[in-house]
Formats: sequence, structure tokens, C-alpha cells
Amino acid sequence: MIDILYEDGEALVIDKPGGLPIERPRKGGPSLEDHLGRLRLGFQRAPVPVHRLDTDTSGCLLLARNPKALARFSRAFEERAVAKTYLGLVAGELAEAEGRIELALAKISSAEKGWRMIPARKGKPSITDWRRLWVGEGISLVQFRPVTGRTHQIRVHAASGLGFALVGDPVYGTPDARCRRTMLHASSIIVQRGAKPPITATSLMPADFAAFGIAPMEQWAIPA
Repeated sequence: MIDILYEDGEALVIDKPGGLPIERPRKGGPSLEDHLGRLRLGFQRAPVPVHRLDTDTSGCLLLARNPKALARFSRAFEERAVAKTYLGLVAGELAEAEGRIELALAKISSAEKGWRMIPARKGKPSITDWRRLWVGEGISLVQFRPVTGRTHQIRVHAASGLGFALVGDPVYGTPDARCRRTMLHASSIIVQRGAKPPITATSLMPADFAAFGIAPMEQWAIPA
């Protein structure tokens, strides 16, 4: 069962579970495609994902309910009329309260390690704003607000910009026995629609985050 966070005549925002890929893996297995038929909710067409979330990433995912809406929402992403917020657990205790990471990213690949993104002077400009929310023993909870939307942007910016990879990240950090995935959660999305009210949705912090001993939200040290 996938929870619906927002619904109107042209859009759905669903709460994607961590570990569920959007597209069917080549080797087979479960994917979001298994749920799209049930998400028609009386409409003739099944909804279509407008953007991507990594398989491990949980939280807000925007779906379009018709081709015109898909084109409109895709244009909104291109024009940066979409604001997204993420929660991430990083493997270290951050001293600074907030900042901006500006690291251009490029894709590389090898037969041994497959493909990955790296900081590169000639890469695509990539910007992420961040602020520390909570610090525990050897970990920090961070709010990320990507200004650009590059592949693996937050994962690389955490590892190379903050100096601490996301907990459990097998590519840019190390696996962690305490979790089964990279600890990144798409906590909110706002999509501007011109004269129409914006699409707004929020997803609560998943239970596997709380398992790390994160303090209640009212105790987070959120900068003014």
C-alpha cells in the first residue's frame, strides 16, 4: 500500500517507500510500476512519474495524471519552479550550522565499479543549500534543499561538500549494518502552477530514521 500525500485532477504526490525502484530492474522484481494501475483511482490513464527518486530514497514523488499535466510539470522542473526538501543522515558530527555547496558534477564509469558522479570543474553546475537539524553520536540529521537537480547530487555533495557521506550509501560512503538503505528522504515538494494553487505535500520522517535515536522535532537545533 502506497500512501497518497496530495491529489487533484492533474496530479498525485505519493509517499514512495525506501527500497522501491521507480522502473522495473533488469533482473526483475518489485517496482512502482506494480502500483500505477491501482493509483488510477477512477481515471482512465495510470499516472506517470514526473521526476526520479533513487531506489533507496523515500518520500514525496510527483505523478502526472494526463499528458498535458506531465508536460506542464516537466517544464516546471526545467524552469526551477519546483522546491524540494530532503532529510538526510550523514555519517559524522557537523560543526557548522548551515551553508551552501557549489560543486559541479560529472558522470564517470568503469568496468569494475560501474558509473558514478564526481565533482569536476567541467561538470554541470550543481548547488545544494543545507542546514544541520540535529547531532548525535557520530551522525547528523541534515535538511537539504537542492537548487539544481543533478543525478546523485545530494549524495555527492554530502560526501564531497560536507565531508560526510550519507549513512548507508554504498557508492559514495560505506554500507551500515544499522540500515538497509541510503538514509535520504524526500520530505516535501512544492510545485508552482501559475494562476492555480501550488501543489504542496509533506512526508513525515520514516521509522528507520527514528531508529538511529533522533531526538523529537521540537528538540532540533534549527537555525533562525
